[in-house]
Amino acid sequence: MLRVTRLTDYATVVMTVLAHHSEAVLSASELAERAGLEPTTVSKVLKPLAQADLVEGFRGANGGYRLARPAEAIGLLEIVEAMEGPLGMTECSIHTGNCGIEQSCGVRANWRRINDVVIEALRGVTLAQMLAPPPPPEHPARRIELHLANA
Repeated sequence: MLRVTRLTDYATVVMTVLAHHSEAVLSASELAERAGLEPTTVSKVLKPLAQADLVEGFRGANGGYRLARPAEAIGLLEIVEAMEGPLGMTECSIHTGNCGIEQSCGVRANWRRINDVVIEALRGVTLAQMLAPPPPPEHPARRIELHLANA
């Protein structure tokens, strides 16, 4: 199963809290309380987010964190890559030369295409969009009737 790590998920939650309070500078403990996370977890995710220039940290009595850019200008891909590094569905999606069958592999190009689609999907979702409630499904759920043969 493909999934982001728990820390990446928590980083997204912390970022949405900051986006919701975009004008405020929030301490790590305030962020933890508003996000429903442990303060140690929030501190752990803030470090890579700050290193990626997604959040700004301020020292002092009124110190804390805020978004480095507007939520509309931060793509979900940036958050994922700040926490996990470059996105790669397979090892060869990121690095060449690490696989013994690379030259004869018939699926490598397709994995790269899939990797590119996932990257574009994550890049196309902004932090601001993560704040909004999800849109209703395009097609309402259809009821499928099942008729079983009598034995």
